Amino acid sequence: MNYYDISRPLLSAPVYPGDPNPSVTRLCRMEAGDTYNLSAFSACCHNGTHLDAPLHYCPDGASVAELNLRQCMGICRVEEVTGEITVQHVRSLLPFSVSAILWKGEGTARFSIEAAKELVDAGISLVGIDDISIAFGQQEAEVHRCLLQAGVVILEGLNLSDVEPGEYFLVALPLPIPGVEASPVRAVLLQQENEQEAFWQNSVRLSEK
Repeated sequence: MNYYDISRPLLSAPVYPGDPNPSVTRLCRMEAGDTYNLSAFSACCHNGTHLDAPLHYCPDGASVAELNLRQCMGICRVEEVTGEITVQHVRSLLPFSVSAILWKGEGTARFSIEAAKELVDAGISLVGIDDISIAFGQQEAEVHRCLLQAGVVILEGLNLSDVEPGEYFLVALPLPIPGVEASPVRAVLLQQENEQEAFWQNSVRLSEK
């Protein structure tokens, strides 16, 4: 089975304007005479590749610790697009055979509110993008709120540069931090290589229904 690590390194990934930069503190170092290495890190929950839970824009929404992890792993589709993601882009994929879609735009793709509403109506449970936010400007808050109020989780900051459009198995699990609205994730795409793996993947698809 092939796999693609679609996460960005936490310390070097682009940081959303105004968010704090992540950092690492070396508490113990063997080269300094300590008997072991020990480190601590500090980061915004939205640094690097991360998942937004409904609590991000919904006061009574689920935190990352309360998410159903089935939303964060399963069969997904990678689609390539440049510029604004429109209703037409979404409708061209209907009917959906997956419940998660990742959009590859090399940092140019962003959602319109109309496309976000179309995804909600189509029953998508996870949407991801290879930029630090799924939308910008006047539509940023509206797009986030539209998706998160409907229970759609959002993956942002993906690295899809080596991934071709198609179907994959996604694993993007958040840390179980109670009461927070987002979490860094290690996002991975798995791709089948033979018929035996195809049978396993189809079994997973049926179990998701």
